[in-house]
Parts: sequence; C-alpha cells; structure tokens
Amino acid sequence: MNKSKETILIDSDAIIQIIRKVGLNKVMDDLIFNLEDSLKNYSEKETEVPVRSGFNYKKPFLGLVEWMPVMKKGEEIIIKVVGYHPENPKRFKLPTILSTISSYDAHTGHLNYLVDGVLLTAIRTGASSAVASKMMANKNSKTLGIIGCGAQSITQIHAISRLFPLEEILIYDTDEASMNSLAERISPIDLGISPKISSISEIMEKADILSTATSIEPEKGPLFDRLNSKTHLHINAVGADFPGKFELPKSLLQKAHVCPDFLEQAVVEGECQQLEPTDIGPSWIDLIHDEQLMSKYQSSLSVFDSTGWALEDQVVASLFAKYAEELNLGTKMNIESYSTDEKNPYGMIHQLIADSQ
Repeated sequence: MNKSKETILIDSDAIIQIIRKVGLNKVMDDLIFNLEDSLKNYSEKETEVPVRSGFNYKKPFLGLVEWMPVMKKGEEIIIKVVGYHPENPKRFKLPTILSTISSYDAHTGHLNYLVDGVLLTAIRTGASSAVASKMMANKNSKTLGIIGCGAQSITQIHAISRLFPLEEILIYDTDEASMNSLAERISPIDLGISPKISSISEIMEKADILSTATSIEPEKGPLFDRLNSKTHLHINAVGADFPGKFELPKSLLQKAHVCPDFLEQAVVEGECQQLEPTDIGPSWIDLIHDEQLMSKYQSSLSVFDSTGWALEDQVVASLFAKYAEELNLGTKMNIESYSTDEKNPYGMIHQLIADSQ
C-alpha cells in the first residue's frame, strides 16, 4: 500500500533521462525479460485484464481513443489511455500513437504515478514481437522483413535484433520517404547492418521473421495476396488495431498457426476478425507453457496477432517507474485534494480562512 499523498509525474524529459542513464539496449533487454517472465507467471486469479474499450470514429479524421485497464488484485490498477490517428504525422507532425499510462493504489484509489506512454507503447510492442518470435520463429532466423517503415518499425527491428543474430533487414513501405529515412532513424541501435529496400514479394520469399506495422485503412486490406514464403516464416502482425482493419490475406491465415495476444480483442480488432474460432490457435499465455507446441510452430508458418494487451503496459510502466525511483527522476506533485478532515471536501477552504485571520 502506497501511503504517500504525492503523485510522481514521469514526463517525456524523465523518460529521455532514463534512456540516457540506463542505455537503450539495457532498457529493451530488461523489458523483454520482464515481459516473458510475466507471461510465464500470469495468473487470472492474481491479474484481471478486461477487454479494452473506447471510441473509434471516421470524422473529422479516422481515429480512436481507447482505455486499456489491468488490475494486479490487491495491489495496483494500471490504465493506459491511447489514441490512434494515422493522419497525425502528415497533418499535425505528431506521432500516430499518443498515450499516457497511470497507476492507482488498489487499497485507496490514490494516483501513484502518471507516465508518458508514447515511447513506452512503441517499445513494449516491439518487445512483444520479440518474445512472440522467440516462441514461434525458427531459432536460426537471420533475415527480418519489415512492411511499414513508420515509428513502430524501429522498435520491431531493435527488439527482435536483441534475440536473433540478424544478417539482413528487408523493408517496404508505400511512402518512399519513410523507407529512405529508416537507416538513419535506426542508427542509435548500431546494428552493423543497413536495411535494404525491397518489394513485398522479395520480403515474403526471403524473410525468416516478418513484422507488418502499417496504417492501412479499414476495408482496404490485405497488404498482399498469398505469396511464396519459407515454410517456417513467422509473422508479427502488428498493424490490425481497428474494426475492419487487417493486413494479412485470409488464405495465409488459414494455413498458418495463428496465436493471438488477447483473443477477445483480436476477434474484434485483429487479424482474427477474419477467422472462424476453429482457425485460431492458443493465446501466447497458453503457448508459452507448451514447449512441444512451440517447437511445432517454429518449423511452420506462424502468425502472432498483436493487438496490444494491457499486461504489456503494466510491465513497461512498472519497469520505468522502477527506473525513475532508482535514478530519482520524475516530478512529485500533490494532484489530489486532501484536508485535515477527510470527510469535508471544503476543509482546505476552512484552513485558508483560518490562516488569513
């Protein structure tokens, strides 16, 4: 139980300081480890994760604002509020995904901390693909394909490179500027290899692991028809996050082992919305405990339907809150109103009058 009346604001400046002091690779490695550990130890008796809810709309621009809650029973509630607006980069020079993550004390409802969720959402999505790839991709994977060279492509490359000895990165985007700038944008990762601009068909033929993270519009999918690929190709399908929006062809999904992060959500917003229940495999919570089935997936065509799960936000927010505490970063604020009389909301006003007399 947090008895403090203060709330810690971990803003973008604090996030940058954490990255500088801890190191980009160490942050990603810690996050991958913590996420995998949380999946292995996940218990519905201890953690409750409802389906996210919110608003999606097409005017004034296509977008959504959703809230993603998770409760560690008897301890903490994490709520991420996230906005997805694909017109942001072009119209407003803002990231497609904006978000904040808040932590509440389950004993009192006190706001423990509020953290910038823009970078955290990006890196936890990359870490999720890395963990899923470790579970489902061929262990000797060396070629990574990227379809969609926006912000998410960077953390996909970074996270997966921490677990696989990549020798080649093949990239494609309908936006040539995004493709041409990706090498510069991933330079802080220092991979020692440069991405190669390719066609979708070449990526499908050569990739061992493929991450798709596009802003394709609803009802405009898939990104491609069924193409030739390696028998063990693993796909992290990241871009489907809206009803009617999907990236992969149904024919491919029906031939693949499809593993959703959160089934109830994936059938509404993910690739699984194209499939019958019998076409969908176990979630990654179930798969991570079945080594025999993971081995089968690693030698077959597999798809991780990544719609974003609130447990991922709990893991990344807790990690950065820990960093902030250890490094004495973040701003302490008294956001909530308290008075000497907990039953009188006007108690502070009485105190102000008394002090002025």
